[in-house]
Amino acid sequence: MIIQEKIESLRAKLHLCNFEYYVNDNSLISDFEFDQLMKELQEIENKHPEFYDSNSPSQRVGGQITKNFKTVEHKERMYSLGNTYSEEEIQDWINRIEKNLEDRTPSFTCELKYDGASISLTYEKGVLIRAVTRGDGTKGDDVTQNVKTIPNVPLKLRGNYPDFFEVRGEIVMPLAGFSELNKKRVAAGEEPYMNPRNTASGSLKLQDSSETAQRPLTCLIYALVGKNLGFKEHYQSLVEMRSWGFTVPETLTQASSKQQILEYINSWEKKRGNLSYEIDGIVIKVNDLKDQELLGFTSKSPRWAISYKYQAEQVATKLETVTYQVGRTGAITPVANLNPILLSGTTVKRASLHNADQIKKLDLRIGDRVYVEKGGEIIPKIVNVDPQNRASIENRISYIKNCPNCGTELVRIEGEAQHYCPNVDGCSTQIIGKIQHYIARNAMDIDGLGSETVSLFFYEGLIKNIADLYTLKEEQLLPLERMAQKSVDNLLLGIKNSKKQPFAKVLFGLGVRFVGATVAKRLANHFGTITNLMKASQEELIMVDDIGHRIAQSLVKFFENPKNIELVERLIAYGVTMEDEIKALSSKILVGKNIVVSGVFETLSRNDLKALIEENGGKVSSSISSKTSFIVAGVGMGPSKKVKAEKLGIQIMSEITFLALLDL
Repeated sequence: MIIQEKIESLRAKLHLCNFEYYVNDNSLISDFEFDQLMKELQEIENKHPEFYDSNSPSQRVGGQITKNFKTVEHKERMYSLGNTYSEEEIQDWINRIEKNLEDRTPSFTCELKYDGASISLTYEKGVLIRAVTRGDGTKGDDVTQNVKTIPNVPLKLRGNYPDFFEVRGEIVMPLAGFSELNKKRVAAGEEPYMNPRNTASGSLKLQDSSETAQRPLTCLIYALVGKNLGFKEHYQSLVEMRSWGFTVPETLTQASSKQQILEYINSWEKKRGNLSYEIDGIVIKVNDLKDQELLGFTSKSPRWAISYKYQAEQVATKLETVTYQVGRTGAITPVANLNPILLSGTTVKRASLHNADQIKKLDLRIGDRVYVEKGGEIIPKIVNVDPQNRASIENRISYIKNCPNCGTELVRIEGEAQHYCPNVDGCSTQIIGKIQHYIARNAMDIDGLGSETVSLFFYEGLIKNIADLYTLKEEQLLPLERMAQKSVDNLLLGIKNSKKQPFAKVLFGLGVRFVGATVAKRLANHFGTITNLMKASQEELIMVDDIGHRIAQSLVKFFENPKNIELVERLIAYGVTMEDEIKALSSKILVGKNIVVSGVFETLSRNDLKALIEENGGKVSSSISSKTSFIVAGVGMGPSKKVKAEKLGIQIMSEITFLALLDL
């Protein structure tokens, strides 16, 4: 018992020293004393493994090997942010916010946009239980062992914290640490790393956590995520998290107007060079959490938050050639091949030219000296041509007339910017792209099957469409390059398991033009089965919420093609899910009723309220019309909606009355 008490005492003291050093910028003891205490703890723990604790301060040194990082689904999706680049765009965003809040101006929180690798940390009863990368926003990689080595990630919390919650943050590599790391690499005869952001991201995926422990990483927190956590404001939650042990930079502030937001932006544009880490802009968020809930999300980003990106770095270089890429839908994208340049920390050799109109607008010629920047500091693009260094007019770029892959004459649909290859069933690049889309993580998520393997199978003559995946056999795959027994077993199991994926994911995986993941889910919920969807007319499709003419036309055209009908029939025959899961209703009290939810609520979130409506047979509508049965109204329902409801004679029901209706 004395040994256990000694271990717990050392752990508590080291946790306290870490908290004071990283949160309060206060050194309780010298680095030497800290190292001596850590050494003493490690020695005792090694002699007494029965007292092992995965969250002991000694685990900071790492040592665990992770060969394959497990994919984990985020409890709450990690969205990306929309970008703004000007005062006018910020004003447009604020106008949209005020309109959705019925002309009410909210308060805002302004934060720096840290340039690193996004991370989600899960805590239960004050203990770190999981760290997951952003991934595609829905699923990420479990990198818990590596994240535990980062000194300012609290393994055990202090103070008054909720039982279960997540925090979102950014793993960054401070500039001084990055410089020192590169000095060591150069001294060892190794190539220096290109930039802190990519190095931080790569450090999280090192197989040996003791190597991650050697990287100078730090974690900066920007959000608390969970239900019923006791906070009314985002700013308030961030400030409180500091007392729990998290590093929340003092640079955040509150703003009540556009002018205050702009002052913050301009201030940090001048001061960002003094920061110890890189930023690529500012994040502006609606502060009130109820307002955030009311505003909700688009399919890609929260409506209540946006980033302002600082002016991107521009570098001049020579345009060498232009090549053309063919997408899975047949869309042609011209690509500029450049004399390599260093831009925002990475070597850039290629840049998107988007379409024929962009080439014509810039009057591009092979050999021109062009200015390149990274759109949103991510995707390189040509923004201008140096008028003093123009190539001759004979080198002017003429847009191609035929597909670079199959030679088919290109078409351009009226009103669209891109050219297309219409040879959807014979263009190998399109076929491979469609299969790669089908197997992707946010579609059928087929484990063991990657993009390169799809190309291999196609060129070996084993698959010509997505249905052919379900005909693959072990004896066909084993003779192929890189296809060992275990790889083949995993691949075939992944294909078999994909048959269980929900109908919405299958529908998205079919690759119908303009049908993204959110639209696919909406269609699956509305029509229930692929048979019903295939029979639907354009008029019936448009009646579905969020389905416009363009999507409806695309769906009708897709299902008019006999080859697509045959493809769907084959998938059905192989056992792929082609109908929405029928959930047992709690009751049928709301069957046949169209219900609009407006405002924010005291006992339930908007999403929970919508789920409750569907569980009792009702349908949630996004807008008020003559078909609306009644409105469930909370705090913040706008006067214009109230006026429209009264004009149409639609009942407005409170949350309490609605719950009483369901006998809850």
